Amino acid sequence: MNKNSSNMMALAPNTSNKRETVCIFGTGDFGRALGHKMIQSGYPVVYGSRSSQISNLIPKDAEVLGHAEAAQKAAVIIIAIQRQHYNFLTKLADVLHGKVLVDISNNLKLNQYPESNAEYLAQLLPGSKVVKGFNTVSAWALQSGTLDASRQVFICGDDVEAKQMVMNIVRGLGLTPVDKGSLLAAQEIENYPLQLFPTWKFPIFLSLGLGLFYFFYCLALDVIYTYIYENNNFSFFIAITVPNQVFPAMALTLFGLVYLPGIFAAIIQLYRGTKYRRFPDWLDKWMLCRKQLGLIALAFASLHAVFTLVSPLRAFSSWRTSRQIVSQALNNQTQPLDHTNAWRSDSYLALGMLGFFVFVLLGITSLPSVSNSVNWREFRFIQSKLGYLALILCTAHVLIYGGDWFLNPAAYKWYLPDTYMLSLIVPCTVLVVKFVLILPCVDKHLTKIRQGWERNPRYSE
Repeated sequence: MNKNSSNMMALAPNTSNKRETVCIFGTGDFGRALGHKMIQSGYPVVYGSRSSQISNLIPKDAEVLGHAEAAQKAAVIIIAIQRQHYNFLTKLADVLHGKVLVDISNNLKLNQYPESNAEYLAQLLPGSKVVKGFNTVSAWALQSGTLDASRQVFICGDDVEAKQMVMNIVRGLGLTPVDKGSLLAAQEIENYPLQLFPTWKFPIFLSLGLGLFYFFYCLALDVIYTYIYENNNFSFFIAITVPNQVFPAMALTLFGLVYLPGIFAAIIQLYRGTKYRRFPDWLDKWMLCRKQLGLIALAFASLHAVFTLVSPLRAFSSWRTSRQIVSQALNNQTQPLDHTNAWRSDSYLALGMLGFFVFVLLGITSLPSVSNSVNWREFRFIQSKLGYLALILCTAHVLIYGGDWFLNPAAYKWYLPDTYMLSLIVPCTVLVVKFVLILPCVDKHLTKIRQGWERNPRYSE
C-alpha cells in the first residue's frame, strides 16, 4: 500500500458505530473519569481491579473484573496506575503479550527518573506495545466536559499500528491526537504537565523587573524629589499617579519589545547574507514569546485606560481644580483658552484611543478561535501591518503628550528624564530601524535573502 492511500485511511472517518472494548487498569479519579467519557462516546469499558466488588464511583455501565480476565477482553489496555505499582504487571506478561498498553502516568517533578515511565513499562513488558498518551488531560476536564484548554492529546510509541489504534480512540472521545514520534518522546510528554506556563516565564520575569524599575524611578522623581526640594508630601501618589505612569511606560516598552526581535533577525540575515543559519538561542527564545509579551503589554495598556478614567474622581484632582478656580476669582482674572494646548490635548487623547483600539484588535486576533479562522496572509497582515500601525499611534500619543517638555530643563529632575521619555527609547528605535529596512534598496536585498538567495552558498550545505 502506498503512502497516499495510508494517509487517506488515517484521515477517513470511522463509518462503523461499533466501538472496540477498552480495558482500564486502575479505578482512581482519572481511570473513572476516562472510563465515564469512553462510555459516553460509545466504547464498552471493562475495569481491571484487585477487587471485583463494584464501587458506587465506577460508571454503572462498566464491567469490573480481575486484571487477567479484564485484559483478555480488550486489545487496548489503559494503565491508570502510578509507576511504583507497575511490578504486578510482570505477573500478567503472558496475558498482556501483544496487547497495546497506554501509559497515562505523570511524575511529581521534572525528570524524576532516568527513563520515562512509558519506557520503564516497555522494559518490564517487552512483549507488549507501549504507547504514551492521555497524561496531558485532567480528570476534572473529562468529568466536567470543559476540554477547550486541553483538547490536544500527545501520543508517542514505537509501534505505528498501536499508535494509530490509540489515536482513533482519542478522536472517538472528541479530542485531537498529536503524534510526537517514538517512545523516546515520552520523557518530554511526561514533563509537559509539570511545566507552569513555560512560554510565559521570560515575559513575566521581564515585566516584573521592568515594572519594579519604572515604579521606583517614578517614586524617586514624583514623591521623593518633591518632598526633598519642594517640601510637599505627595506620598498618596503611590496609589494612582505612580501606577498610572508605570502602566503606560510598561505597555509601550513591552509593545516595542514585541517587534524588536524581528528587527534583530532582519539585521542578522542582512549581515550573514543567508537565511539558512540559525539565529542565536536568545533571539529564538525571544521570538517565541512575542505573543505573550504583546498580551502583557495589552494588559498594562488596559490598566492605564482604566486608571486614566478614574483620575478625575480623585480628591487631589478636585482640590487642584477648585484651587485654580479660587485663584482666578481672587485675582479677578480669567485665563483664555490656549488653543495650542487644546489641540495637543485632543490630539494625544485621540491617538491614544485609536492606538488602544488597534492594540485590542491585535489581542483579539491572537486568540486561537480567531486566528484559526484566517489564513496565513491575513494573520500576517494583522500582526505585522496593523501591529506597526498600533505601535506608531501609541508612540505618537506619548510624543505629543510630552510636547515641548523634551527641551525644557525643568522636566529633568536630578538631571533624569521623565518616565514617558524612557518608555520611548525602545519603540522609537524599532520604528526608525524599521523605516530603514523598508527602504527599497534594503528591502529588495532582504527579500532576496528570505527567498533563498545566499551571498555565500556554503552555509546552505
